[in-house]
Amino acid sequence: MISVRIAALTDLAEGSATKFDLGEDQVVAVVRIDDQVYVIGDVCSHANVSLSGGEVDEAECTLECPKHGSEFDLRSGEPISLPATKPVPAYEVKIVDGDVYVELSHE
Repeated sequence: MISVRIAALTDLAEGSATKFDLGEDQVVAVVRIDDQVYVIGDVCSHANVSLSGGEVDEAECTLECPKHGSEFDLRSGEPISLPATKPVPAYEVKIVDGDVYVELSHE
């Protein structure tokens, strides 16, 4: 595993998703809810649509695809509503000295 710095925690808007390109075809949606940060793959598993343009439900900890309305659990990447049936990647996040890092496996 390698840690990649995404941003300072204070740079992430609360309750919305931000798209980050980590290189090597890894694009993620980063969501801050209070002091917790979630990182999932940015491309909907149902259609080639950026999830970071969708609505965050802070109470349910989900991100809704802006195209067809599938909701994804930010903790696991699992879809919890149709039409998506396949999960998106979910990544481990660490906050160190106010900076947000995502853990990526190197293959």
